[in-house]
Amino acid sequence: MDREKQREIARKGGKAAHEKGTAHEFTADEARAAGRKGGERVSSDRAHMSRIGRLGGKSSAGRRATKGSPEEGGEESTPGTRSARSDTSDAADQSGGSSSEGERSA
Repeated sequence: MDREKQREIARKGGKAAHEKGTAHEFTADEARAAGRKGGERVSSDRAHMSRIGRLGGKSSAGRRATKGSPEEGGEESTPGTRSARSDTSDAADQSGGSSSEGERSA
């Protein structure tokens, strides 16, 4: 069965369940518990949390840098300016590997 046909059948089933009144709808407590469970699951992945924290830090640093006036230091960096470097080059920097900084400026 192709995906579109399967989606159509599932959509009809969901619609019928809602019309019949047997479809499950989360209460606020159930939704809160599910969100907490998902948050615990995600936050247990230290590498993932490190990545998203680094991205957030870069984003907020970029916003702070653009708030400065031109008289205070000229043109400031904008959010995402370091995004040209991939995470793999960051990993190489941390592991003592060579950086591609020199290769880019040549």
